Amino acid sequence: MDFSSSTFLSISSPASLLCRAIVVKPVNYSLLSRTKPRNPLTASCAVNFRNIGSVSWVYEKRISNLSHILMRSSAFLPILASKRETELNSGITDARIVAAAAATVILAVANRVLYKLALVPMRQYPFFLAQVTTFGYVAVYFSILYVRCNFGIVTKEMLAVPKSRFMAIGLLEALGVACGMSAGAMLPGPAIPILSQAFLVWQLVLSVLILRRRYSLNQILGCLLVTAGVILAVASGSSDGQWLSGIEFLWPALMVVSSAFQAGASILKEFVFIDGAKRLQGKTLDIFVVNSFGSGFQALFVFLLLPFLSNLRGIPFTQLPQYLKYGAACFLNIGGHIADCEGAPFLPLLFILTNMAFNISLLNLVKMSSALLSSLAATLGVPLSIYILSLPLPYIPEGTNLNAFFVIGTAILVSGLTLYNLPKPGNQPHRND
Repeated sequence: MDFSSSTFLSISSPASLLCRAIVVKPVNYSLLSRTKPRNPLTASCAVNFRNIGSVSWVYEKRISNLSHILMRSSAFLPILASKRETELNSGITDARIVAAAAATVILAVANRVLYKLALVPMRQYPFFLAQVTTFGYVAVYFSILYVRCNFGIVTKEMLAVPKSRFMAIGLLEALGVACGMSAGAMLPGPAIPILSQAFLVWQLVLSVLILRRRYSLNQILGCLLVTAGVILAVASGSSDGQWLSGIEFLWPALMVVSSAFQAGASILKEFVFIDGAKRLQGKTLDIFVVNSFGSGFQALFVFLLLPFLSNLRGIPFTQLPQYLKYGAACFLNIGGHIADCEGAPFLPLLFILTNMAFNISLLNLVKMSSALLSSLAATLGVPLSIYILSLPLPYIPEGTNLNAFFVIGTAILVSGLTLYNLPKPGNQPHRND
């Protein structure tokens, strides 16, 4: 019999209706089991197991959260350590910059003071001192250049830069050193740092003419203040009884001219760096390449210009070998027939070493911080050196009396230097392309 047809018949017959009325539904044993009384021991065990399960779930959750926190903390700890290390390194760097700036100021003052003291025993032989100084720089710079070449810092492409510009740099620096030492031997101590600040004026003018550079308003005003300060300070000492009285106008003018030569050399160095970056496809020309070859040509030109420069001091060409012989004897302070060489060779050698240390310190400060801080450090050395040079010093026992106008002129000059070195908005100065 088919299962579908029997179902149809049972629904339609009275018997099937009676059967449906007395049909018992299936028993749900799960409901019956809950109504039965439970064993107390079994119930308590079930409750305890349930509690243990819930507690273990809570502990697992808490351990999971704790491990997550620890993982996040372990990921964050290197960041905290790195931040603390950065702050520590930043503090150490700031301390080093402050120490380097202080050392630069001290060396700047010592360099200016020893410049005058070295010319006391070498008063009659400034060109010989200039020759010894330049040869000392040649030895030091080329030694450093040799080491940097061996370490691969200086490449063959850097050494292949045209040397004609280095010749021009060497010529200008030779004229600047020779004229500066010749004038410095005849000028009183405080006049040297004052007149040498004309370097800033020459540098601004020459950079506009050669590099086509534009300067901000504060730099132009600073340059004008420097000029005014120099003029006021020099004018205050030109009257009778003052610190420049009895000194020919030639020597202050020669000191200003020597600043022009040195400023021209610095502008040409900057041009060499700019051109070197183009030739080296964006790489910076190593500074010791410029300094080494520039100093080499400077020593050469100082030697070649000795006949002309010595003639300015009234030394004929025929007496030049004797001049060099006496200059060497005075520098070494040997020979009883050489007079007025007391303090040599200690003072000249001390000046040469201090001058080298000052230049290295200035370069190191530029590398650590900026050219702005190095300029301000050198600027701070100006009034300090003027004050020290006005005092009675060994081998200059008389000292110098500074009047009020000189002090005012010096204050104006320092204000101009500070204004010139203020931060420049918009990356000034910039070039006209």
